[in-house]
Amino acid sequence: MASAAEQMAANLSWGQLGKATELRQRIWFTIGLLIIYRLGTYIPVPGIDGGALRNFMEQAQAGIGGILSMFTGGALGRMGVFALGIMPYISASIIVQLLASMVPSLEQLKKEGEQGRKKINQYTRYGTVLLALFQAYGLAVSLEAGGMAHEPGWFFRAAVVITLVGGTMFLMWLGEQITARGIGNGISLIIYVGILAEIPGHLAQFFAQGRSGAISTPVILGVIVLVVVVMAFVVFMERALRKIRIQYPRRQVGMKVYDGQSSHLPIKVNPAGVIPAIFASSLLLLPITISTFSGNQTGPVMSTILAYFGPGQPLYLLFFAAMIIFFSYFYTQNVAFKSDDVAENLKNQGGFIPGIRPGKRTEEYLDYVVNRVLVIGSLYLAAVCMLPEVIRHQLSIPFYFGGTSVLIIVSVTMDTINQIQSHLLAHQYEALIERSQLRGKRKPGEAKPKRLPARR
Repeated sequence: MASAAEQMAANLSWGQLGKATELRQRIWFTIGLLIIYRLGTYIPVPGIDGGALRNFMEQAQAGIGGILSMFTGGALGRMGVFALGIMPYISASIIVQLLASMVPSLEQLKKEGEQGRKKINQYTRYGTVLLALFQAYGLAVSLEAGGMAHEPGWFFRAAVVITLVGGTMFLMWLGEQITARGIGNGISLIIYVGILAEIPGHLAQFFAQGRSGAISTPVILGVIVLVVVVMAFVVFMERALRKIRIQYPRRQVGMKVYDGQSSHLPIKVNPAGVIPAIFASSLLLLPITISTFSGNQTGPVMSTILAYFGPGQPLYLLFFAAMIIFFSYFYTQNVAFKSDDVAENLKNQGGFIPGIRPGKRTEEYLDYVVNRVLVIGSLYLAAVCMLPEVIRHQLSIPFYFGGTSVLIIVSVTMDTINQIQSHLLAHQYEALIERSQLRGKRKPGEAKPKRLPARR
């Protein structure tokens, strides 16, 4: 018979949201900070020629302009104070995570608990400032070279750098506040909201192309069906697991002997998430970004690179897929799933895989399983990221439509819904405890115990 907690989880209703006061406060707090973020994307950087910037972004909308504008929520297209978005923080955190898995001193910090985590977060913030300074200065110089500055010079560069770095640091603070006092992961939600905010405008532009006859009706319907199918496929793959059975031996505590228990170790088909796609996109877009913002004043070497590695070109797609597969293995083995740590934890807890010796043999077996699972996971990531690129260039779709955006939208939506359900389950569980008979029976004439306030 199912336990009361299991029955409660199965009967979890969204109608409980009206009774969970704390959860509603967290949701409203999150929405309020995200509105502040959206307002900041419309505050312009001083000294920008709006007309020249608008003309430039219209020309680059289907290429690098659309890609960068999508991940900054349109702030780059308007050159708002959040034009760099939260990407410097994400890049810095990924770099610090990779270093923490390879540098012994940083790896030791990870094992020091809360103090070590705070120190690593501090290093991440320092890295964010350095990356934001570098990117902001490069963007200021590119704006000058493209003729988009009213008064070029060091004063303009300083104003752009200070404004953009300050905007990125403010976004980092907003993300941390959402994570601590709101619902969901703040950094992911900022990117998520930025992508969603650009979708209505792109859809309107897409349908306008259909009304004008530039794109046929079957193509429009085909693209819509493709998006739905890709999102359903991403949901299926992100929830797919490879379960490894874990057995715990019988143990004696005092005079009682507890039977051995069986559990499982879940390994996701895609342990690295969207990180490999972000890494591969950033590296491949670097030469295109330099060329675009420098007014296409490139030398023969850069021109050759752009000719063969431009978006939609065969070599671009080939290297894009290869780098996604490489980063899937690299990030999983060094950050997302370290088999040596998992094997050591199982050994310390007394658990073992049936038929596999604890220790080194368990580590080798986990490596074998993860590497085989990653064959499917990495190919899935590459297919999801490459398919929209091919469709977009073959059908000449006039806006950016990328698999990375679909991955972010699906994964963040699933994570946020899971967190909301966890809060609802906790609220319902505490209400169940209050109504249960676990407080013990009262003696005749004994006063009724004072009722504790329910969690809100």
